[in-house]
Amino acid sequence: MPQPETLLTQPATLTATPARVESIDILRALTMILMIFVNDLWSLKGIPLWLEHVSHEADGMGLADSVFPAFLFIVGMSLPFAINARRKKGDSGATLVGHVISRSIALLVMGVFLVNGESISEATTGLTRAGWNTLSCLSFILIWNAYPKTVAKWVLYGSKGLGIAVLLILAFIYRGEEEPRFATHWWGILGLIGWAYLAASLVTVFARNRLLFLVSAWTIFVLLSIANHADLLPEAIHVIPGAISGGTLVGLTMGGVVIATLFQTYRNRGDNTKMTLVFLAIAIILIGLAIYTRQFWGISKLRETPAWLFLCSALTILAFIGIYWLTDVAGKANWFTLIKPAGTDTLLCYLMPYFAYAFMGFLHLRLPEVVLIGSIGLLKSFLFALLCAWITGRLNRAGVKLKL
Repeated sequence: MPQPETLLTQPATLTATPARVESIDILRALTMILMIFVNDLWSLKGIPLWLEHVSHEADGMGLADSVFPAFLFIVGMSLPFAINARRKKGDSGATLVGHVISRSIALLVMGVFLVNGESISEATTGLTRAGWNTLSCLSFILIWNAYPKTVAKWVLYGSKGLGIAVLLILAFIYRGEEEPRFATHWWGILGLIGWAYLAASLVTVFARNRLLFLVSAWTIFVLLSIANHADLLPEAIHVIPGAISGGTLVGLTMGGVVIATLFQTYRNRGDNTKMTLVFLAIAIILIGLAIYTRQFWGISKLRETPAWLFLCSALTILAFIGIYWLTDVAGKANWFTLIKPAGTDTLLCYLMPYFAYAFMGFLHLRLPEVVLIGSIGLLKSFLFALLCAWITGRLNRAGVKLKL
């Protein structure tokens, strides 16, 4: 049996591992369902506080505060599989770096457009928020849709060109309530994912499956997070986007990379039991680190504290262990068929609520008050999330599938 130091220094063996792992897709789908669910809680009244975000100053976490970090962790879990699959197809290091940069730019663009929609001045811009979000999301689909190879070139480039033109026009006519012109108020959820993805992906490309390299990178970003909250970072580091220099968001994503690399190694050996024990041990250590660091900076999503990083990483690992045994080992993946599109085309599923809210606004529709309160309201939001996943699946079958 390989010793720990051998596991750390030798590259993971990847030949027997597929480019997609069903349990990771299902974990991603469940996380996206939860994300849509908690993002819809604003429409409800009389719901438990523990479901919602806590305030910036609070030391604590609601369910909503655990979803975004879980998604970042899962982004990291997908990276070794995706990068290895592209290497097997013949992509060079330079090609991989170019692919990473293009995907990051796409996420940043989407994030900034959706963020500007939050503070749009409808009267000055001459466009409603619903109209802005609809046109933006339609443009994203036109630009980044995975068009069939049989589509004529003029249709392909015409659609992409139209999407780019619409975004440029929107940016030109935009007027905001706070900022007069189109600007990066903040990067938005998609933009933050884009920055974390950029840093973690570049590390993963150059690491070439060397676990010691990956663990070292995770440690560096964790130390950045701690140094940032201890006010030990030099002022010059702020030229780097905060989503990277702050350490926490990339630390979450790199944690996923490390776990996925370990997963590949143990799965190729067929050693599920040892893998589970190792993952449980890692989760316990992370929970211990969360408890220890909480005394200094608390647990906070909005402040991106180290304790939040450690605890959410541990919770995601535990969730993955359970789903892996249920789906890959026990063969119950069919239980999640309805939501699977939320895991295989997560970006399109994420955009669905923007279309739904715009549709309701255009038609001046409002749900009865009785379905917006308490338990019935929570059921409504959960069913809404399921509906978004179902529509995503139908759109995929119709040829609409986002691929960055």
